Order: sequence, then C-alpha cells, then structure tokens
Amino acid sequence: MAPRFFADRSGGVAPIFALAILPVIGLAGAAVDYSRAASARSAMFAALDATGLMLSKDAADLSPDQVNARATQIFNAEFNRPDVPGVQVNAVVSSPQAGSFTLNVTASGNMSTTFTRVLGQSQIGLKGSADFNWGIKKLELALALDNTGSMGQSGKLTQLKTAAKNLLTTLKNAAKQPGDVKVSIIPFDTTVNVGTVYKDEFWVDYSVKGIQKNQWTGCVMDRDQSNDVNDATPVSGNHSTLFPAKQCGSQLVSMMPLTDVLDDPGFTSLNSKIDAMQASGNTNVTIGLEWGWHSLTPNLPLSQASDPSPDRDKVVVLLTDGTNTQNRWSSSESSIDARTSLACTNAKNANIKIYTVRVIDGNASLLKACASKPSMYYEVSQASDLNAVFSSIAQNLARLRIAK
Repeated sequence: MAPRFFADRSGGVAPIFALAILPVIGLAGAAVDYSRAASARSAMFAALDATGLMLSKDAADLSPDQVNARATQIFNAEFNRPDVPGVQVNAVVSSPQAGSFTLNVTASGNMSTTFTRVLGQSQIGLKGSADFNWGIKKLELALALDNTGSMGQSGKLTQLKTAAKNLLTTLKNAAKQPGDVKVSIIPFDTTVNVGTVYKDEFWVDYSVKGIQKNQWTGCVMDRDQSNDVNDATPVSGNHSTLFPAKQCGSQLVSMMPLTDVLDDPGFTSLNSKIDAMQASGNTNVTIGLEWGWHSLTPNLPLSQASDPSPDRDKVVVLLTDGTNTQNRWSSSESSIDARTSLACTNAKNANIKIYTVRVIDGNASLLKACASKPSMYYEVSQASDLNAVFSSIAQNLARLRIAK
C-alpha cells in the first residue's frame, strides 16, 4: 500500500498550480505597473517643465519660501496623477544678477503598485529635476502680415487682429526689462507702405515710376534683382540697392519699425497699428518677408534693430491667405514664387528664424519650405483658429528666453 500511496499523484495539480501562478501573475502585472510608472514619470517631467516655464519670470523677485510655495502650486495644478499622491516639490533660485538667474525644480514621490505587491514591491519611486536659465535670450520679432483683399473675407482680418494683439500681450508679459522684446509690424500687399516720414531718405528712388517726392504716398516696390531677395544695405548712387517708390493703394497701412513692448506708448501704438489694418490689393509674399527681414537688421533702410548676438533671436512671422499674384515684374505665380523661395533661403542663411502661417488658401509647399523647420509652419483651415495658432507661436517665442 505504501508504494501505491507515494506513487499516487492525483489531487496535487491544483495546489502546485496555485503556488506557481502567483509569480506569473506578479511578473505579468509588473509590466502593467512599470508601464504606469513610465507614464507617471513622463507626466512628472512635463509638469516640471511647465512649472519652470511659468515660475521663471517672477522667481528672482520671490523669497525662497515663496518660490517653493509657488512651484508646488503650479506643479500640483499640472500633475494630474491621483496614483502618485503627496509629491514633494522643491525649487531653488541661484545666481540672480541683472535679470538673469538659474532655477532648479525637483519633484519626488511614490506610485502605489497593484500587481507587483505579490512580489513584495508596494511602491515605485519617481523623481525628476529640471534646470532653467532665465534671461539668456532677447527677442526681435517682425510680424509680416498679408493685408490683401482676400483677407477681408471669412472674418480673416478680424480674427488676425485679435490674434496678433493677444500675441503682443503674451510677449509683453514675458519681458522682464526694456529691450527684452521688440516687435515690428509689416502689413503688405504687392508693396509695403514705409510711410512718407522717409520721403527725404536717399534710398527712396522716385525715378522708376516718375513720382514727385512731395506727392508720394509712402509705398515701395521690389528692388532690382537680386537685391529684391536679400538685405543688402542701400548705397547712394547704386541704383540696384535703392527702393523704387510707388503710390500706395488707398487702404494699405504703413509699417511700424521695431518697438519695445515694455515702452509706453509703444505697446499701445503697436496695438493701434494692428487695429488700423485694412484688406485691399493683390499678393506679393516676397516683399512682406523682405521688409520683415529689413526691420530686424541695424543697417539701412531701418536701423532700430540691434547687432546680431548669441543672446538675441531675430524672428519673422509671415502670414498669408493666398498665392503670389503680382510683383514689380510679373503676374506669374511660379515666377514670383521663385523670388519668395530665394528670399526665404537667404533670410534663414542670415540666421533669421521664420514662422509661416497659411490661412485657408496659399501655396502650402512654398510656405512649408520657407519655415525654419516643419514645426514652425502652421495650417489654418478657418479664421477662428488664428488665435490658437498665434497663441502657440507666442508661447514658443516667450520660451526663447529660457534655456533648459
């Protein structure tokens, strides 16, 4: 009987299976828990980024306790993970001087596990850190904005005005001291209205259209090729470098050169210029980009810009709602596109960063290629989306002053 008893294996499978399945469940569940932990860790780093970006502007003006309290408040609002309760946040400001400082933000917490408890692990530790150097970058921005007749349709110009003014407000709020952010506004159709204030400048050429100086209404056409696609400084007596005068259409508002957003009444004047824009005329994207570029360099025809330097970004936001229809020489879209493409390439080679915005219509391929990188091209399918697009651009521009 004893041999048969020890040889009997019936009834032993269930207990063995029950014992064996526990580590299997634990290992399978561990994958789930560690996936949750990876997701929580990504959310933690995103919240750290948001905390640093929001806190950086004011951190130098706060006490250490206020910095910590504000960091905790921002982080908790951004980090929506109930499975990681009681995260400890710490923020430290160091080397504050002349508007420049370093901000370090750290966070640590524990995520309760579900499945890996059976393996003896009840929590997974999470921690993250992010550093922010504030005040490294200044910004000079040109808004080259299509003011052609089609912008008067589908609420496009109305929405553009709202979006552009909100962008100005965002940049003003990001600026810490005068000179941090300067903006120019370049409305364009087939010409740019530089304003009759420049009527006595040598670089205005009245000979091409035979215009009398005192009768000139302020607009200029494309320069002679190839200066129509570069930022060559105008030289007295060198005809190809001068800007041919042309009478303006009745509605094209004059441009506004670089203006400090912290200046008063400069900020008000920038907003008023946007409000004054009207829709009329045909499209020449090249000249809009060109004068945006001119406004960002210290050489003539405009001289409000600073010299290039590593601590300053120069950016054009180029917006249009149509294809090229007319320039000084041609009404051939492909011919004008070629000039626009060259201007884009030359500006980028000169370290001008370019955002492009296509509003409903226009040559998408041309504008995508013109943008400094794919993420700096925006496609707007309806005018009401303009505010969100400009808000995204404004946030990106504001962050140019923060290096992580």
